[in-house]
Amino acid sequence: MGWGRTLLLGDIGNRMDIGDVERDVAKLKRELDNACRLDTSQEERLAHLVNENAELKLYVSTTLRLLLSKGIISQSEIEMMVNEIDFSDGERDGGLDGPIV
Repeated sequence: MGWGRTLLLGDIGNRMDIGDVERDVAKLKRELDNACRLDTSQEERLAHLVNENAELKLYVSTTLRLLLSKGIISQSEIEMMVNEIDFSDGERDGGLDGPIV
């Protein structure tokens, strides 16, 4: 409140003003911390996606090799299913834009 509260309430008013400023500073610090957390660089996000993609490729490759080695599915069956799923979203583009199942 400033000088009015200090003038009317003395030290108590002054302490109230200090408390208000401390709360405002703490609020600004929290907002700044949140902004910094949200401001992750594009390079960091891209690196995370590249790593995640590599891990997914590893698991898919492992699963396919295991299925092939156990004779559960053949290479031609995999290729046929990939082509079918690739076209299920309306385009043959080497990707799937839609639900997985």
